[in-house]
Amino acid sequence: MKYLIVGLGNIGEEYWGTRHNIGFRVVNELAGSADVFFREERYGAVARMRVKNAELVVLKPNTFMNLSGNAVRYWLQKEDMPLSQLLVVADDLSLPFGSLRMKPKGSHGGHNGLRNIEEILETAEYPRLRFGIGDDFFRGRQVDFVLSKFTAEEMEKMPERVKQSIEMIKSFCLAGIGITMNQFNHK
Repeated sequence: MKYLIVGLGNIGEEYWGTRHNIGFRVVNELAGSADVFFREERYGAVARMRVKNAELVVLKPNTFMNLSGNAVRYWLQKEDMPLSQLLVVADDLSLPFGSLRMKPKGSHGGHNGLRNIEEILETAEYPRLRFGIGDDFFRGRQVDFVLSKFTAEEMEKMPERVKQSIEMIKSFCLAGIGITMNQFNHK
């Protein structure tokens, strides 16, 4: 079975390490765990890897966050995969830092990358892994917050939370979304 794993983020050094780029951070570590590297291809950087009998096409769109749907649609079509074999990894303001939630579908919740994917695919019924980044910002300062760096305390916890994200991605590919949600979402 083949899966498209998409980490959302913005390209460019100025965005590296920001809250909004947690999707890139997670898929970078996922690829690194298999000693594979990303190659620039159409609409993004792509790494290919295996987890037991599952083939993973790991994508970091280079379309900027707000246009992520173009890359997702292209790679789903190119690899001839149904939406059930797509997993989008994105930051989530509504979850405390480090909280991880996998869902089979859902709203974009104001996330511009998820909104664009929903618009381009014409559905919100695709799996996603939401990585909590917290919501410690003043009203009207949301953009500044998501484009800010993590605190030192959050960075101490980051390796374990990213490792857990990778375990969830592997479980999604090997055991399915239902088992993965039951095993990990309550933690």
